[in-house]
Amino acid sequence: MSYSAGTGSPIYILGDAQRTRGRDAQSSNIAAGKAVAEAVRTTLGPRGMDKMLVDSTGTVVVTNDGVTILEEMDIEHPAAQMLVEVAETQENEVGDGTTTAAVLAGTLLAKAEKLLERDVHPTTVVEGYAAARDVALEAIDDLVLDEELDDDLLRRVAATSMTGKGTGDVSADVLADLVVQAIRHVHDGETVHRDDVRVHTQVGAAAGATELVEGIVVDEDPVRDDVPRDVRDATVAVLGAKLDTRETSTDVEYTITSTDQLDAVLDAEERELRGYAETIADAGVDVLFCTKAVDDRVAAFLSNEGVLTYENVKSSDAEALANATGATLLGGVDGLNEADLGFAEHVRVESFGDDHLTFVEGGAEAETVTLFLRGGTDHVLDELERAVGDALDVAAVALAEGGVVPGAGLTEIVLADRVRHAATGIEGRGQLAAEAFADALELLPRTLAENTGMDPIDALVDLRAANDSGRAGIISSGETGEIADPVEHGIFDPAAVKREAVESATEAATMIVRIDDIIAAE
Repeated sequence: MSYSAGTGSPIYILGDAQRTRGRDAQSSNIAAGKAVAEAVRTTLGPRGMDKMLVDSTGTVVVTNDGVTILEEMDIEHPAAQMLVEVAETQENEVGDGTTTAAVLAGTLLAKAEKLLERDVHPTTVVEGYAAARDVALEAIDDLVLDEELDDDLLRRVAATSMTGKGTGDVSADVLADLVVQAIRHVHDGETVHRDDVRVHTQVGAAAGATELVEGIVVDEDPVRDDVPRDVRDATVAVLGAKLDTRETSTDVEYTITSTDQLDAVLDAEERELRGYAETIADAGVDVLFCTKAVDDRVAAFLSNEGVLTYENVKSSDAEALANATGATLLGGVDGLNEADLGFAEHVRVESFGDDHLTFVEGGAEAETVTLFLRGGTDHVLDELERAVGDALDVAAVALAEGGVVPGAGLTEIVLADRVRHAATGIEGRGQLAAEAFADALELLPRTLAENTGMDPIDALVDLRAANDSGRAGIISSGETGEIADPVEHGIFDPAAVKREAVESATEAATMIVRIDDIIAAE
């Protein structure tokens, strides 16, 4: 790119770069956004389809989780990447609704493209979308159900999140019950400590073998086989240092000139290592978790004392174990006392094929719980983990935010109707943008109907009519769907999921619409 100052020589501002301007830039960005939305649109709803994603190494992922699909696709176009970020934000903030957010953002871009073709200025589109967004957010607040968020309603929210996702041979209702138990366990009446719910997966059984463990599951083997593998009322120590002979911080060379000197060195090492084991045993420790190596001789001494010992435990697991049992994560065994130790009702080692897992249950603090997921194959288990993760997130956000709305597309139909009515009060061409926003919202229930096997146009017309006089959504029924009340069918979504989807999709779409110049370095 060059600029000529009067009659002088041109001034070069940009080096080797590709530049796309004006309508071409807008069309490129919008096309990329629409492509992303279309990639996940068929996964929406209880009868949405899955995607198989294969990377360059042959690794296969089978899922209908929106954010997983977009992340695995390795999208490079900068505008399309913005929609990926919308899904990631949705996932991080509320845990579900990623497909909804991506599809809504892509549809808003498609509607904006038609407005730009009619010479509506991008700023006008942005202002109209912003006004429509505010109306939609107010409508979401009005739709929040005035019902106590008891365990039954929370189960319906969790089950709705998992419906249509890979849950193996177990129904979403069974998993939802476990999810609610887990979330209730970490709810202190004011705050939901979502991070205290862990998920551990293990291949080798049907999904129906999934269980809730009130404690921690760690993928660790004991250091030795000749130790107790089932300990009741266990005193637990968590150590963040290695149990080995001390090393100097600098290179030191010792000269040994006799066997007596060598024996003395070996005896000193033996006393040091035995001292570690005696300190631990004298403190009454039954189970020791160490994040670093444990010398074979220390392990043997501890085994003789009946101490169940683990080495090279992951730091994250060690912290979780310390929190669950009430133990202190120690930097060494010197000065070890009763106050540093934790407690667990039951520590057991179980074998699953060639794998050995340790269950630490009923800790003194007893705050951490683990959903122990089972699945027949890695692909089934991965998708089950994603489904349960989303269910945990929506149950937590519903409990924390305290509001749910009817699902099955009802919310989007009501929002579209509210925005369309409000558009009549917007002056100028911004009214066209608000109406386009309403049309974009309606694509979501239309897609639900299409994926369910209904005629999308007829279903949309019937859905509008049903909500004029009552309450209705797209309910999956057998091989097709029907127009019915989602509340009666127990289909609910957290209001926070809807708010986040509307806000993030609108922000991404308006940002992309305002871009009229793309400068890409070579």
